[in-house]
Amino acid sequence: MTDQKPSPVASDFMTTHVEVVTPDMHMSDVIHFLLKHNVSNAPVVEHKDGKKILIGFISEHDCLCALSDEVFFGFPSPPQTARTIMTAHPICISPSTELFSLVSVFNSHKLRHLPVVENGHLLGIVSRHDILKEMDEYYKQNLHKQNHDRMLRDTSQTLNLRFTIDRDHE
Repeated sequence: MTDQKPSPVASDFMTTHVEVVTPDMHMSDVIHFLLKHNVSNAPVVEHKDGKKILIGFISEHDCLCALSDEVFFGFPSPPQTARTIMTAHPICISPSTELFSLVSVFNSHKLRHLPVVENGHLLGIVSRHDILKEMDEYYKQNLHKQNHDRMLRDTSQTLNLRFTIDRDHE
C-alpha cells in the first residue's frame, strides 16, 4: 500500500474573498448584485466587531420567487429585502471539514455552494467546482501512485459462460 496524502480540508481550498450582501439590501439591489458579480447566490452578513457574521444565504431562486410574487400577484406590500427573502440558518461547514465529508454534504443536499463558518464568522465559501477540482487532484496524487498497475480483467470469457448450456447434464 502506498503512502496516501491526508484528505484536504475546506480551509485548504475555500475561496476567502467572498462577495456578500447585507440584510437590509432591497431585493432589486440583491438581484443587481448577483447579476453584476455573476454569482448564483451570496451570503447575507451583518458586520460586528470587524467580522462578517453569517445570518443567511440568498440565491437566484429566492429572488425569482420573491420577484414573481411581487410582480405577478402584487405581494407583498412591504418592500422585500435580503433579510425577508433569504434562507436563514443555511447549512454551513467548518474550516476543518474534510474533503470526503464535503462531497457527502454536497451530494446529499444537491448544493452548489457552502459557507465556511467558525463561531458564526464567515471565513469563505466552498463551491461544487472547488470540490470537483480538489477530488480530481486528490485522485491523481493518491490513486495513480500505487506501486502496481491496475489490471483490467478480461470479462468476455466469464460473460460468455453464462450463456453456455451444459448439455451433458440436461
